[in-house]
Amino acid sequence: MQGQNIRIQVGKGRHQVVLQGVLIGQGVSVLLIGGEQPHIGGVVLSVPRKSLTGEGISCDSWILPVPAHRDVEAARPVAEMICRASGQTTVVTAGIHIHQAEAWELEVLLENCCTAARQFIDQFLPK
Repeated sequence: MQGQNIRIQVGKGRHQVVLQGVLIGQGVSVLLIGGEQPHIGGVVLSVPRKSLTGEGISCDSWILPVPAHRDVEAARPVAEMICRASGQTTVVTAGIHIHQAEAWELEVLLENCCTAARQFIDQFLPK
């Protein structure tokens, strides 16, 4: 799967998100876009480490939001899910926007992002 571009689409209409991922060999690169106006709104870098409890893998994350954007709120859980599941450094670049979004719509978008991440993990990461 190394170097293969993987595309997962979740949701419909203005709530649709697209996760495009590339397994690089020593890392995972993800583009997370959707809504009515895809763009670059932020980047999250997650690096795996041993869990502080001593069991399993956790991660440290660095967050770079574009000023006045909240896209990292979707990028962070996606980056951390994929990082913990893969045990590899993961970067997620995100840009999802819908005009005059209501609170429930933001929740739908976030859930669609997490669903796409789970599908990516289940289908494409080595078990």
